[in-house]
Amino acid sequence: MKLLQVPTAILEERVKEEIEENPALELAEDGHEDEYDEANDEFKDKETDEFESEGSQDEYDNIDLSEYVSDGDDEVGDYKLRDENYPELDDSRVFPHKIETGFNELMLEQLGMLNLDEHQQRVAEQIIGNLDDDGYLRRDISSIVDDLAFNQNIETSPQEISGLIIQIQQFDPPGLGARNLQECLILQLERKLHEGIHVEMALKVMEKYFDEFTKKHYEKIQRGMNLTDEQLREVINQIIKLNPKPGVNVGDSNKGENYVVPDFFIYNNAGKLELTLNSKNAPDLRISQGYREMLQEYDKGTKKDKRQKEAVLFIKQKIDAAKWFIDAIRQRQNTLLNTMEAIMNYQYSFFVTGDETELRPMILKYIAEATNLDISTISRVANSKFVQTEFGTYRLKFFFSESLHTDSGEEVSTREVKKILSDLIEAESKKHPLSDERLTELLQEKGYNIARRTVAKYREQLNIPVARLRKEL
Repeated sequence: MKLLQVPTAILEERVKEEIEENPALELAEDGHEDEYDEANDEFKDKETDEFESEGSQDEYDNIDLSEYVSDGDDEVGDYKLRDENYPELDDSRVFPHKIETGFNELMLEQLGMLNLDEHQQRVAEQIIGNLDDDGYLRRDISSIVDDLAFNQNIETSPQEISGLIIQIQQFDPPGLGARNLQECLILQLERKLHEGIHVEMALKVMEKYFDEFTKKHYEKIQRGMNLTDEQLREVINQIIKLNPKPGVNVGDSNKGENYVVPDFFIYNNAGKLELTLNSKNAPDLRISQGYREMLQEYDKGTKKDKRQKEAVLFIKQKIDAAKWFIDAIRQRQNTLLNTMEAIMNYQYSFFVTGDETELRPMILKYIAEATNLDISTISRVANSKFVQTEFGTYRLKFFFSESLHTDSGEEVSTREVKKILSDLIEAESKKHPLSDERLTELLQEKGYNIARRTVAKYREQLNIPVARLRKEL
């Protein structure tokens, strides 16, 4: 179960760790397959049980090495691990790693341009170290003072830290080092004051009417600042162009964008869907030939003293552990493929058309019954795995949804209803956005038997604000 939850991008590291810990396990060379006999991969035999540290006399006297020194080849399995139809795409499927200067390094580079003494430098470095991924300084100044005193034995004051924060807030991109969103936007507007009167008005709005702006009470702002409709529109345009998260996309790729390595690939070959597993999920593992040879030498020898037998028991334990890990990897591959194949067959129409309204209602129980797997197993796969299609890359959880009945009694997916709801809101007039009551009426006109509170729930799940906050001038 632990291996099943490991993402494809991390599985390679997990395999390397196992190889480092167990010298009896190794990656097969090109053209070689796993070499242990799958027929003997049952751990029922007393010789493959877990041995005591010292070993009993019976264990020494009854060491059977036949299953460990056999030369029988073992096929990886009849399920599909690599894409034989599109081999030229194997390399292109691996997402490249971005190598950039980190966020901290960029901040420290700019810090080096300030004329600071050694004490100020260390305090400023502590401040930069407390910036979060969005570029905000959300830690209290008093806490930074305490951190410096207790961890680095540096005495400072809130006044000194406040002064250094002001200098750090002049770094690029604008808005870094802000304590909250209001301060972040004000810092950005102050850098743009040379651009004209509308920026000055936007700065005043952020300083005096920030709460009203966030709640879209534009009438209060217009009355308070005596703005025309045109001036208000220009002010809003200046503000919405600002970056609320200046730290995102600065420096390393861990901030702001995460690459997803798909676990599966689905191709539409003239209407026939072809499913393949990412080759990174199928490491070519085998038992170390060197360990086999050591057992063969022992088996051929005539003199078998206690020390040799202890060594053999150790080797057997390592081989058994290697067999177990290889089997666990194979079970992982089988489980992934069986689950994805069941989902692909159930949602065939979507994978052919890419139309979300074609998604059928599907719960974990349906796939569990189709694969004869436990619901908890399906849940682990659905929550942690991705599939790449010609329409995009999706988490498997995306394809699961509950059902809703239309007026005609037809069962439809809630995903379909959410898609229609999203389309209605996208097409609405932003000057007069649709209320939840009106959205309910429109869905009911389309035949969906749905209540207003359900519409509100779906809208919230889609991260769409209420009508008042969607209003634009």
